[in-house]
Amino acid sequence: MGEQPIYTTRAHVFQIDPNTKKNWVPASKQAVTVSYFYDSSRNSYRIISVDGSKQVIINSTITPNMTFTKTSQKFGQWADSRANTVFGLGFASEQQLSKFAEKFQEVKEAAKLARDKSQETVETLSNHSQESGRETPSTNQASSINGTDDEKISSVGPEAALLKSENERLKSAIELSNTNTKKWETELQTLRENNARLVDALQESSANVETWKKQLSVCKEESDTLREKIKDLEAQCNEADQEKQKNLQLTARVQELEAELQDKEQELENLRKQAEIIPQLMAECESITNKLQAAETKNQELEGRVEGLQGDIDDSRQKQGNMKVELKKFMDVLDGKIDELHEFRQGLSKLGLDN
Repeated sequence: MGEQPIYTTRAHVFQIDPNTKKNWVPASKQAVTVSYFYDSSRNSYRIISVDGSKQVIINSTITPNMTFTKTSQKFGQWADSRANTVFGLGFASEQQLSKFAEKFQEVKEAAKLARDKSQETVETLSNHSQESGRETPSTNQASSINGTDDEKISSVGPEAALLKSENERLKSAIELSNTNTKKWETELQTLRENNARLVDALQESSANVETWKKQLSVCKEESDTLREKIKDLEAQCNEADQEKQKNLQLTARVQELEAELQDKEQELENLRKQAEIIPQLMAECESITNKLQAAETKNQELEGRVEGLQGDIDDSRQKQGNMKVELKKFMDVLDGKIDELHEFRQGLSKLGLDN
């Protein structure tokens, strides 16, 4: 199956400064992917991280003696003796840090079980090899005591060949185990030395924690002060925006007033022009007044005439009424005469018809 990822998260990666063993050096400019990998062929676990340029910044094989330590709410670290460094991870939240620490403990326990199982297998092979070495001479002695040479060849030959092959296999396993034991002893010694260095580094790191806490508190105070300043600046910006809005309104009002002033100036200019012709108008007005007085005088005269004419009209109306009465009488007489003439004509016509 090969190596497969079993858990993945994102974090900022740091490494301890190899010179001072105190300060952290960023291994990534931003948060990168950090994954746990399991290799089924080797039965091993690794933490691997690759940055944006495909460069490996973490390649740490988990061993049972490793410990993941939480140094703050969002930061944790562990020491890798093989890589001779200390890795640090900064997470975006406390939950991500807790999940990573839980997974680290699970992988650590699994690596411990795999190591114990490997040691039991080696011990079993070693014991089996020793027992086979002790039993082989007794079998040969029994075969040499009982039976003839032909019987020895016929009965012991296959078993001896099998035991010989088993012996060779066990010898190879023992040699491999001895080689691995020496290798493990060397690695164990290296791990102890690295562990001692890491303990010193952790002690120094713990001593620096208080300093970092003080610095963090100072940073928090500065942050609170900056936040208050930002609030004040925002308030000032709001006031400035309000003043700007008022200025815009005042500018618009000034423009309106300027337009009105121009209109008023134009009206004043017109009034000045009109004022220039006022004397002429006054003269015309006096002339008109004189004419009006003359007209009023004439009007009075005409009113007197009208009154006389009105009297004449009344007399004329009286006379006209009398004439109408007389004319009516005349018309009545005329109508009588006309009727008489009509009757006379009819009589003449009747006489003409008779003749």
